[in-house]
Parts: sequence; C-alpha cells; structure tokens
Amino acid sequence: MRMARKLALLLQQTIEREVKALRALTEEQAEVPRGPGKWCPKEELGHLIDSASNNHLRFVGGAIGPEFHGAGYAQDEWVRLHGYAGLPWGHIVNFWFEYNSLLSGLVENIPDEKLSTQCFLSADPPVSLGFIIEDYVMHMRHHIDQLLRRDQVTQYSGATRGRST
Repeated sequence: MRMARKLALLLQQTIEREVKALRALTEEQAEVPRGPGKWCPKEELGHLIDSASNNHLRFVGGAIGPEFHGAGYAQDEWVRLHGYAGLPWGHIVNFWFEYNSLLSGLVENIPDEKLSTQCFLSADPPVSLGFIIEDYVMHMRHHIDQLLRRDQVTQYSGATRGRST
C-alpha cells in the first residue's frame, strides 16, 4: 500500500472513530473548560479546525513545491477570534469532521515521493511532509483525548517540544 494512502487512512480512521464520542457530548459539557485557563471542548475542537487550516496549506505546499516554508500561528488568538465558545457544538463537530475528510482525500492524492519534501516551520529544524502529516494526526488525537477527558492522552512530537501544530 502506498505510504500516502496509509497516512490518509490513519486520518480518516481517526476522525471516523472519534466523531461519535464528540457528538455524544452535550452542549453543556462542551462549554466546560478542563481547568482554570484551559480551553473548553468547543475551543479545543475549534483549535483543531484552525490546525487543519494551517496544515492544509502545509500539505499542499509540500506536495507541489521543492520545499515548503511556513510560519507557526498564534493558536490562542485564532481560537479567541473565531469565537468557538459561542458556536453550537454540533456545528463545530460537523465542520471538523468534514474539513478533515477533505484533508484525508488530499493526503491520499499526494505522490509518495513528495512525502520526503523538506518543510521549514518557524525556527524549527526542517521535517518531512510525511512527518508533518503523521504528527498532525497525533496532535489531533492528543487534543481529542484531552477534551474527552480520557485517562490516557496521546503524545506527539510537538507536545514534547511545546510546539503548536
């Protein structure tokens, strides 16, 4: 199986597995922050929409260019400006699912040889496009585990470096 296909399946299987648990949260549950100064589930899933938007550009840029150069993003400001806390939970969940379904199709269409494209994000050392895609899915799992308050939280490379994906 092609590597891009495997990565696309990893993303698609993740969103299909998690969407049911996300939809099971009530509007009230989705409004309660995990703790002082932490995002509520609406904001945390909104952050994953923002991450999808930023990574969408990385995936395409890495797939069509000889290398990709991109900046990080101010995640707290993005979440605040979008006002996710005031949006209906069902709308946020549906948009997250649909956007990531689109990204899964995009990833599947990336030629395997482009997965080694070097990507430069902010001041971090370069990483391959394939790494960015896999790290994106692990980042998603990490935040979904947190917002669903699971005992085990998926770790990803950005979590250990304090990087925003």
